[in-house]
Amino acid sequence: MSYARPPHLKDLLPSQKGWIHELARAETLPDSVQSSVLTQNPDQCIEESTIRFLADLREELAHNVKLFNALSENGTLFQEIKVYSVAQTAADFMLFRNQLKLLITHRDHGVVEISFAQHVRGTLSVDGQQMWQSGGEGLIQDLPPQLFTAQLGAFHDVTWTFHGEKVSPQQIAKFYFTEFVKCTRESNHSIQRPGSDQVLLDQIKALLEKKGLGL
Repeated sequence: MSYARPPHLKDLLPSQKGWIHELARAETLPDSVQSSVLTQNPDQCIEESTIRFLADLREELAHNVKLFNALSENGTLFQEIKVYSVAQTAADFMLFRNQLKLLITHRDHGVVEISFAQHVRGTLSVDGQQMWQSGGEGLIQDLPPQLFTAQLGAFHDVTWTFHGEKVSPQQIAKFYFTEFVKCTRESNHSIQRPGSDQVLLDQIKALLEKKGLGL
């Protein structure tokens, strides 16, 4: 009979062995402090999992961006994809190219939101109305967001779900990075033309709806 050998401690990701560090560190603390360290509060478990989930998403997407920019001829046809942190937040971030943003944010307790937003200079017509952003620096037009929620299971194990289905950062990163590249590539020449803003929004919606996201 064969069995899988447990991974060595050095081979584990920090998120997989952090609890061991906390357990060992508590050995040196007074009993009153030790008990609080070892207490597994459900809300705290979800908050910590949310930060790890966002960090894993960023790591996956940043790796995709680095590889994609290196392999594609961005200097001649398309702009490079950039990864930026969102100001005044712990772990939120976004991808940016051709005036389009893919925002990944900690929306609420145990909820991560992924959404597209377009940044254009001037005005944008939405349902026949002109909209402006105060300050004259451009407008950010949000599309309906997609929500990923944390579910607390047995032994305080946290899983992340989309419409009740378990998902992984690798799955999410692959899907949204692919759609982001498609949207920013197809809009590269049209985004500069007046009146093309709604066309770009419709393109993004259509791409997501084909994947069953129900926008």
